[in-house]
Amino acid sequence: MGSLRSINSWRRLPLMDRWLLLELVGPLLFGIAAFTAVSLSVGVVFELVRRVAESGLPAQVALQVLMLRLPGFLVLAFPMATLMATLLAYSRLSGSSELTALRSVGVGTTRMVIPALALALAMSLLTFLFNDFIVPRANLVASQTLERALGKAVTNQSGDNILYSRFGRVKDEENGDSVRQLTQLFYARKFRNSTMQDVTLIDFSRMGQRQMLMAEKGHWNEAKAMWEFSDGRIVNVDEKTGSTTSARFDRYLYPLNQDPIEIAKLPTDVSTMTVGQALRAERLQTEANNTKEARRLRVRIQEKFAFPAICLVFGLIGSSLGVRPHARTSRSQGFGISVLLIFGYYLMSFIVSSLGVTGTLSPFLAAWLPVLVGLASGGVLLRQASR
Repeated sequence: MGSLRSINSWRRLPLMDRWLLLELVGPLLFGIAAFTAVSLSVGVVFELVRRVAESGLPAQVALQVLMLRLPGFLVLAFPMATLMATLLAYSRLSGSSELTALRSVGVGTTRMVIPALALALAMSLLTFLFNDFIVPRANLVASQTLERALGKAVTNQSGDNILYSRFGRVKDEENGDSVRQLTQLFYARKFRNSTMQDVTLIDFSRMGQRQMLMAEKGHWNEAKAMWEFSDGRIVNVDEKTGSTTSARFDRYLYPLNQDPIEIAKLPTDVSTMTVGQALRAERLQTEANNTKEARRLRVRIQEKFAFPAICLVFGLIGSSLGVRPHARTSRSQGFGISVLLIFGYYLMSFIVSSLGVTGTLSPFLAAWLPVLVGLASGGVLLRQASR
């Protein structure tokens, strides 16, 4: 029933649109295969072959890791393949005078590129779905599979060098005023199986007092809604007198929220986070007053939405270049032109993104400026092709 409905929807499309879409599908599939093969070979295959030869990685595990890493490289190939497909398809039709025949019956250039833009929009949606629902999980499983095969310890909940800073208001007992400042600084060397290991906690919540807690282990006590530390020592320092007191403990309860665990569970690489995980990480960093990391995360979150739009940009540019009268581009030429355009676009994106991370540009502008420039450039090219 669903297939019948899809066939009817396809038949309701104008004949010209169906014809142009079919002309685009072939180059699109070729571009996806070509760009995926090249990027996958450089990014994964050579490293896995080295692991098989030097580290004794089983061949079947290497093949499994390769398949798990495939979605991440497909996502990179989608925009490039969209550019190549639109450029090749329209330039071939233009070179064979088929677009000239359409112009002779009154079909405008803008109308001709609408199927390409529709396909590019569909590829943008597909890229976003892959990037947010499939790639993060697949990359995580690939890393765990590789580390497990190489004999490294892997857990579902793990992290290293967890650092969390908490800010709050501290009352000055001399004048009664309260100021907002750092109240706790939490550091754990490792997080394994819901347990923090080698913990250091510095407490600044009392004016004129400093408290340092050092413990071998710490875990969240759900019943008490506090952290429970074991096998450690507490050192108190009075800033006025300089006196110190020290005491050892076997078990100590400390009031602090669960945010250190949330930070430990998050992937360290933003590219392996979903949008939801990135938003949660940005909130935690903002609450911890880590403005630099929070700003970097805001840029990356915007880029997660802006990156799929590259398909639309490349679809507009490729079709605008290909639809020009008497344009003729071979597959090798199309591949070369695509590589140059892609290199230029990603170089601009990298520079603008760096400006966003440093705070020179807003996160929104840092992520979307290349898209806006690309759409404007494609619009200019389309207007020139329409003359």
